[in-house]
Amino acid sequence: MTKEGTVRVLTRLGIGLTSLWLALSAASACELDRPIRLAGLDYDSAAFHTTMARTILEKGFGCKTERVPGATIPLVNGLARGDVDITMEIWLANPVQPWIDAERDRKVVRLGTTFPDATEGWYVPRALVEGPNAKAPTLRNVSDLVAHKALFPDPDNPSKGLFYNCVPGWQCELVNTKKLTAYGLEAHFTNVRPGASEALVAAIDSGLKRGRPVLFYHWSPSWLVGAHDLVKLEEPGFDREIWAKMLAEARPDRATAYPVSEVVIGANARFVDAAPKIATFLRAYRSSSAETSAALAAGRAAGISVEQAALRYMKEKPETWRRWVPAEIASRVANAL
Repeated sequence: MTKEGTVRVLTRLGIGLTSLWLALSAASACELDRPIRLAGLDYDSAAFHTTMARTILEKGFGCKTERVPGATIPLVNGLARGDVDITMEIWLANPVQPWIDAERDRKVVRLGTTFPDATEGWYVPRALVEGPNAKAPTLRNVSDLVAHKALFPDPDNPSKGLFYNCVPGWQCELVNTKKLTAYGLEAHFTNVRPGASEALVAAIDSGLKRGRPVLFYHWSPSWLVGAHDLVKLEEPGFDREIWAKMLAEARPDRATAYPVSEVVIGANARFVDAAPKIATFLRAYRSSSAETSAALAAGRAAGISVEQAALRYMKEKPETWRRWVPAEIASRVANAL
């Protein structure tokens, strides 16, 4: 064997031993001898952050993980029982009742902040209300909608405009329906509530791409908000008492804007006690609504899945997630990526 060949063999052997050492080190880092169960919430931002957390747990800590699919309420109930260990999104401004009950009973714990600035509201395209060719420069507030309803025509009822709400059964669908009543818009707008979120988003996205006026509810972070230039219509400032009264009444006469929400990671209390190092990682976890929306929009434009978008973000923005874990954990993740 030539000198150069010997060097190549030794180099490959060194790389192999390094990879083996990293794998063995990662395998010994996990504090649990069973899979860690993460809530598989059925919307993009949660799937994005669940993928990042699973990647760090598997590649950095050497843990096995499982994704438990479902919707918010049953998954939070599972979190309280211990059937689920971690959920990456608890919206604190308007939390579901099972979370409130479980936190009161100390069955669950708040860890890191997935993002501190989640927002919800009613949107229109910016080009509709701003710029030299804007068709509705005076449309700024929900109180202006009656005068501009003809911009959003319902083809099945020309006397009304179209308002794209949420999927039936979501909390936002209930809130938006009450707002239509409270703002005096019920008689002027058709309350569109498709049966699936993809159908809803596809209808909105199609209208925006074609340059049509579209009035719709949405939230941030989301790929839709990240992909389009939008304006959120003004509403009366958030007032907790008015909000609670609106939710309690069948036909409220007053409403307010959605509150800006801090969204945190929730964990089962027994899991936190059993895995303090993993809990420390999750307490350090922090992103933002703008970062998440931009990453989701980039993934959508590239035609890749939300999970693939999360892995691409981790490769391109290591400075973000490296802050959450010790250097040796970060090195294992970077090596795996």
